[in-house]
Amino acid sequence: MREPAPPGAWTHRGDARRSRWGARLRAAASAVATVLACLLVWFALLAPTEIGRLGPGAFVRIPLEGLLVVLLVLVLPAGTQRITAVAVGLALGLLSIVKILDMGFLAALGRPFDPVVDWGYVGSAVDLLVDSVGRPAAVVSLVAAGALGVALVVLLPLSVLRLTRIVDRHTATSVGAVTALGMVWAVGAVSGVRIVSDAPLASTSAAGLVYDHVRRIPDELRDRQAFAKASVDDPFRGVRAEELLTGLRGKDVLVVFVESYGRVAVQDPVFSARVGSTLDAGTSRLRVAGFSSRSAFLTSPTYGAASWLAHATLQSGLWVDTQQRYDVLVAGDRFTLGDAFKRAGWRTVGDVPSNREDWPQGEFYDFDTLYDARNVGYVGPEFGYATMPDQYTLAAFHRLELAHPHPPVMAEIDLASSHAPWTPLPRLVDWSLVGDGTVFDPMPAQGPSTDVVWRDPERVRTAYGRSIEYTLDALISFVETYGDPDLVLVVLGDHQPAAIVSGDAAGHDVPIAVIARDPAVLDRIDGWGWQAGMRPGPDAPVWPMDTFRDRFLTAYGPRPPSSASGP
Repeated sequence: MREPAPPGAWTHRGDARRSRWGARLRAAASAVATVLACLLVWFALLAPTEIGRLGPGAFVRIPLEGLLVVLLVLVLPAGTQRITAVAVGLALGLLSIVKILDMGFLAALGRPFDPVVDWGYVGSAVDLLVDSVGRPAAVVSLVAAGALGVALVVLLPLSVLRLTRIVDRHTATSVGAVTALGMVWAVGAVSGVRIVSDAPLASTSAAGLVYDHVRRIPDELRDRQAFAKASVDDPFRGVRAEELLTGLRGKDVLVVFVESYGRVAVQDPVFSARVGSTLDAGTSRLRVAGFSSRSAFLTSPTYGAASWLAHATLQSGLWVDTQQRYDVLVAGDRFTLGDAFKRAGWRTVGDVPSNREDWPQGEFYDFDTLYDARNVGYVGPEFGYATMPDQYTLAAFHRLELAHPHPPVMAEIDLASSHAPWTPLPRLVDWSLVGDGTVFDPMPAQGPSTDVVWRDPERVRTAYGRSIEYTLDALISFVETYGDPDLVLVVLGDHQPAAIVSGDAAGHDVPIAVIARDPAVLDRIDGWGWQAGMRPGPDAPVWPMDTFRDRFLTAYGPRPPSSASGP
């Protein structure tokens, strides 16, 4: 018979099995951690900065920077290795954050993130997020973004440190691997081999990205000084009041910015049929009301967002394409289009319905009156980003400024109903029913929500087109209803919509139209070569937006003493 097992033998065997299983689990967990560390570092080195290129092909490359780090680890002493690994990991964490910011800026603004000047957009971006998705969702999104940033600057140093220890333990294998990959990299660099069309096998993208961002720093500093000097040099500053805007005396002049109204709205086949029909029908309706129009394109300094850069460019006659330039401008006393009207005797008004708080930068424009969401009597619902429908903005402006005897008014009105997320959208009502805005109360619930629309890019594009149609229709109806012989409008877009609507490489052009009832107003700009009607065709003139101020002041008044800025 088999001898019975001694006391405790089964316990020892169970302990041994558990120990073996524990060792296997630890080994598996270690292998998984190593693979994840390698993948994270690989992602940090090779991830593109454009969302559209974020596919598997972007990572089938050999990063030279990774090979150099491995070589550095192989030649450094153990203590220095750890310090170097942590430093490299922190650098990769920061690089990854910059890449993510680049992705966002390229998608929203059509350009990469600028570490010198773009921190000024943080507050506006947060406000836009809150207005677009609501405060709870915005808070969740911001917390998630913060957590991701912290995770990157913590996990990447840990990952590089882990890989450094493996390289140090397997020196011979590491030397062989680096040598082989280095030879393949060299061959790829010489031959230009590409696994996918826009991703060369031999990659130096991480170093290139760092170089591109760092080299812009001195350029930004020089640009700040040069722009400050240019803002002082203004041939119109010394023009006397009696010589300014003589061709518009007695007119109410409204400069109306239509949010996100870009060339894509009138030329992309997805939108051009409906938006074009709205413009063509509007041209006919205004002709019946006695108004004529001329149109063309301006090239905006911004794309997708940052409307204030376009407003500042048009007003100042300077190319304000960065937050840094904007900050320099509003800290100075540049002579603006509004200043010209004010000096010539107009009452000047700013109407910014999207503003809910005080706007310190608005002091630069020196408007006699500034309207915003708090002081126009609106008690109706919000529509996404827009605090009120554009129809209400126009109705309130008429009630407050034009409906009673008044001196000539010049106003900049910044409409917002066509601002992202482009839903929900109001509908036009009879102007006599606008009242305090409660007539719009049922409308937000009658349209698709942001959550529904933004699940599908095609729905986003459709919503954008509908919003442009709404705003243009509101403007045309406003002129039909309240237009008098002395009304002149300059209607233009501030920038193209974001890439989700415009597509890649859409350009920065925006439509512009001058609308007037007095034929003499349009006669003054015959030399511009603009096209008849509100809808500019593909071959319509295109001007940089910063040239408009000087050409406008020249057309409607004598040339300044130094008139190099004339048409």
